[in-house]
Amino acid sequence: MKVKETFFLSHGSPTLSIDESLPARHFLKSWKDTVFPHTPNSILIISGHWETHHPSVNVIAPPNPNDTIYDFYGFPKPMYKLKYPAPGAPHLAKRVKELVLASGVADRVDEDTKRGLDHGAWVPLMLMYPEADIPVCQLSVQTQKDATYHYNLGKALAPLKEEGVLIIGSGSATHNLRLLKKNSTTQPSWALEFDTWLKNTLIEGKYEDVAHPWPDHFYPLHVAMGAAGENAEAKLIHHSWSEGALSYASYQFTSA
Repeated sequence: MKVKETFFLSHGSPTLSIDESLPARHFLKSWKDTVFPHTPNSILIISGHWETHHPSVNVIAPPNPNDTIYDFYGFPKPMYKLKYPAPGAPHLAKRVKELVLASGVADRVDEDTKRGLDHGAWVPLMLMYPEADIPVCQLSVQTQKDATYHYNLGKALAPLKEEGVLIIGSGSATHNLRLLKKNSTTQPSWALEFDTWLKNTLIEGKYEDVAHPWPDHFYPLHVAMGAAGENAEAKLIHHSWSEGALSYASYQFTSA
């Protein structure tokens, strides 16, 4: 099966894993019915929660599943009992390394044989594919690099779509945790303006500021865009807010 689409998902707060009041949770639970009905051969997910100096892939070989990483603190205890034991995708990890090195985007790709999936990966995937039966590989971001680098990183990965791999960037359309307000239903102007600018820029195909004081949650978007290829069509597939300024805007990119 060939895949034409790549995706950028705003995974928001870790409470997405248990909070039924979040519209984004219901959006992700309806994934197979409303967004992507196909079953990919494997999934490559780029999460803003794995930062490394060099591109890194987790290489988890059968029969061991991916570990569930609880990289969040002070949340309700039931969240620390959740598991997402998706099988690893060591062949995909090797392909990612091969493609990135061949492209010249990076001259080194590290293999991590112990790391599992952080919450930027397992929380959305747990809702999208609750059976945890699709092999998953995770790729890191390099926050010392720029957006163009991550776009080119995505371009290097584009052939994976021909091999039935679903490529997902998992970050956040806005991500300034210091300015979130619990239970707030009002969006501050800076968040609204950036969120609207992002939507208009992507959908109109014109390819960071206070909305992203650190780029870790934005670069997965560039990887997804790069993997979709030039002239890809962008589509807003979900939009909601929580804690005032946390946007769950998510996008689909369809190759031309």
